[in-house]
Amino acid sequence: MPEIEIISKPLKSRIMGNPSKIIEGGIEYSIGRFNGIKMFYDFEKILIYLDFKGKLLFGPDFQIHKRDEPIILKLCNYMVQDIKSCQKHDIDPQKNILLSGPVGCGKTTLLKLVQFIVPHQRPFEIIPCRNIVFGFNNLGFKIIEDYEKGGNYCFDDLGLEPLGSHYGRDFNVMGEILISRYELFLTSKFKTHATTNLISEELEERYGERVRSRMRKMFNLISFDLTSEDKRK
Repeated sequence: MPEIEIISKPLKSRIMGNPSKIIEGGIEYSIGRFNGIKMFYDFEKILIYLDFKGKLLFGPDFQIHKRDEPIILKLCNYMVQDIKSCQKHDIDPQKNILLSGPVGCGKTTLLKLVQFIVPHQRPFEIIPCRNIVFGFNNLGFKIIEDYEKGGNYCFDDLGLEPLGSHYGRDFNVMGEILISRYELFLTSKFKTHATTNLISEELEERYGERVRSRMRKMFNLISFDLTSEDKRK
């Protein structure tokens, strides 16, 4: 498999040290090679590192499944901002990621993992959408205002959360947050990723055409096969 190339500014690279080496538990893992200016990512080495990191985070039963490697490759290309490879896979590196697939296929796990191959980048926090709604039920519109201010987030299980309710009024909390995050997408570099079990038509039914239209402009859709097995079983 060809290397994934990304060009780094020399000054930034010197500050980062060697981005091709990651140390975990006293063991050094190589994810490519670095010549002082350019970083050349090696997908096979990345898979070895992600398998180790996955076992460290999720337990010894974790494994990288062969059929998931095309999805992982797309996510890695996006994370390292490999422009040519992103274009090849119809991914806009300026947009965010909407990762869809059946229950238990590994969406959240993979998004947690791929962040570790770019430790020099600002991470995004993965937050279940239901937790955001529960927060709204207790604190009201302050929760929505907090997400309008910025930050890098991945909204987990988008579309499965209940409607919010505050002082007896029902409210589509995540729909409103997505509209606010769309404005941030247009004016800032803050990241808004999401995972979902729903297909496009179901998302539009859940949030309406207004939100769905903004989601098309804001997200790259990366999808697991609908027949992907539930890895939690």
